Amino acid sequence: MLELTHNNVHNYFKINGYHLNAADLCRVAYSYIKEGDSNEQAIGEFLLDWFDNKEFIEMKTSGTTGLPKLVRLEKRAMIHSALATGDFFLLEPGDKALLCLPVQFIAGKMMLVRSLILGLDLDIVTPGTTPLALNTTVYNFVAMVPLQVQNSIEALKNVKKLIVGGAKMDAALEEKVLPLKTEVYETYGMTETITHIAARKVGENVFTVLPNVKIEQDDRGCLVITIPVMSEDPVVTNDLVEIVRENQFLFLGRIDNVINSGGVKLIPEQIEAKLLDRIKSRFFVTGIPDSVLGEKLILVIEGEKQDFPTDFFDGLGKYEKPKEIVFVPKFKENENGKLLRKRSLD
Repeated sequence: MLELTHNNVHNYFKINGYHLNAADLCRVAYSYIKEGDSNEQAIGEFLLDWFDNKEFIEMKTSGTTGLPKLVRLEKRAMIHSALATGDFFLLEPGDKALLCLPVQFIAGKMMLVRSLILGLDLDIVTPGTTPLALNTTVYNFVAMVPLQVQNSIEALKNVKKLIVGGAKMDAALEEKVLPLKTEVYETYGMTETITHIAARKVGENVFTVLPNVKIEQDDRGCLVITIPVMSEDPVVTNDLVEIVRENQFLFLGRIDNVINSGGVKLIPEQIEAKLLDRIKSRFFVTGIPDSVLGEKLILVIEGEKQDFPTDFFDGLGKYEKPKEIVFVPKFKENENGKLLRKRSLD
């Protein structure tokens, strides 16, 4: 079997309706860089990087698993990631796909790579909050961030399979997409793992890993990921998980967010899940320094101050009830809409 390289372009591949080979794509890339908008320029720069003689590309991580840093991603590993996605989601050559994410980030780059390697018929639109507006094309495969999904509920009838990443889907959004015929998956991954390594179908709790991905826990209870076809070096995360099967895990929360209040360790994400149906605004729980408890559990709500009944926190565990409620006019987010807790509280 002929080994795939980054110079191969699948003969079913199309971009905006046109069959293009590697030479054609490089010409398009130069045109994008010279005459295109900022998104087209980013596409052009990535295409030239992809087809050059180097075996890797360089990009910055998002900072989800630590401080942002420059990493080298092997093109061979990116190809294996694309193949794993194709296997997991049963994608076929000629399937219609949509790129509506910024190519400056790994998710956007990988939609291009998947299309090149798997032979997808790719349409490109300018990234925005309503990517399917005025678009009646039926797509087999689309990737979005939660905000784009929120603004595209009606239009999702034209999407067969949708993957959602960049930030966690909240319960309210899941309820909106659950009745749809669209297969919707929340993905789990990061730049270091070359986008997603696992996906969870909306309505289910556990994440299932993609082919050739191995998972385990370290002594903190955090997820450790190994992808032998990409690298022998494991990726150690700060995500607390419960390993359900050798290829499935339950996400519990970020160890960075864990609150130690009076010797009791509290996982904010689990407390927040219990409050989702009670608070209409965006919110999170966190800990702040306290002279008696070490850390004091507080509830932070976006918007104007409001009053709550005395029995509002009934049903929460003894240590899960917030000691204080703080109101913040507007939460801080990153480019993907992911809530930045510390910056919002500051």
